Amino acid sequence: MSTPEPLPDPGAVSHEHPDVNGGWLRPAVFGAMDGLVSNFALIMGVTGGSTERTPVIIAGLAGLAAGAFSMAAGEYTSVASQRELAQAQLAVERDEIVRNGPAEEAELAATFVSKGVDETTAREVARQVHLDLDHAVAVHAAEEMGIDADVLPSPMVAAMSSFGAFTVGALIPLLPLVLGAGSSVPTIVVSLLALFGCGAIVTRVTSRAWWYGGLRQLLLGGAAAGITYLIGEAVGTQLG
Repeated sequence: MSTPEPLPDPGAVSHEHPDVNGGWLRPAVFGAMDGLVSNFALIMGVTGGSTERTPVIIAGLAGLAAGAFSMAAGEYTSVASQRELAQAQLAVERDEIVRNGPAEEAELAATFVSKGVDETTAREVARQVHLDLDHAVAVHAAEEMGIDADVLPSPMVAAMSSFGAFTVGALIPLLPLVLGAGSSVPTIVVSLLALFGCGAIVTRVTSRAWWYGGLRQLLLGGAAAGITYLIGEAVGTQLG
C-alpha cells in the first residue's frame, strides 16, 4: 500500500486568482467604464447643443467631479450594506450553533455527504469542525451562504477604487479639450480607443476574447455618446 502524499502547509500554498469578492476589482472596473462612457456621452451631448468650447469643458469637469463623488458614495454605501448583512448572518449562524450544536453539526455532516463524503467520515469531520466555535461558524457560513468570514469586502477600498477609476475614465474624453483641441474629433478618437482598450483589458479576468470585449465596449459607449449628441443637438436647436 502506497504512502499517502503528505498534506502541504496551507500557509505555504500559493494560488494566483483574480479578486472575485468585490473588494476592489469590481468597483474599479465599473468606475472606469462608467467614468469614460458617462463623461464621453456628456461631453458629446453638450457639444451637440453648443458651438462654444468653454461650456463643454465646464460640463466635462462638472461631470467628472459629480460622477466620481457619486460613485464613491454609492459604492461605500452598497459595500457597507453588503458587509453588514454578511456580519448579521454570521451572528445568526453563531447563535444557532451555540443554541443547537448537535443539529447544526448533523446539518454540516449532511452537507459533506451531499458532496460525496461517506457518512462516517462526514460526521467525524463535522465533529472536529465544531470543536472550535469560530471555525464552525466560518465553515457553516461558507457552505450554506457562500460567505468567506475572513475576507469580507471593505467599503473604503471599494469607494476609493471607484473614485479613482471613475476619475481616470472621465478624464480621458476631457483631456483633448483641456489641451486645446479645436474640434470634437480628438475627443471622439481618444474615447473610442479607450473604450476598446478598457473592454479588452477586462477580458483578462474573464473568458471572453480580447477583441470581443473591446468591440462590445466600443459599440456600447459609442452608441451612448452618439445618442446623447443627437439629443443635445435637438435641444440646442430648439433653444437656439
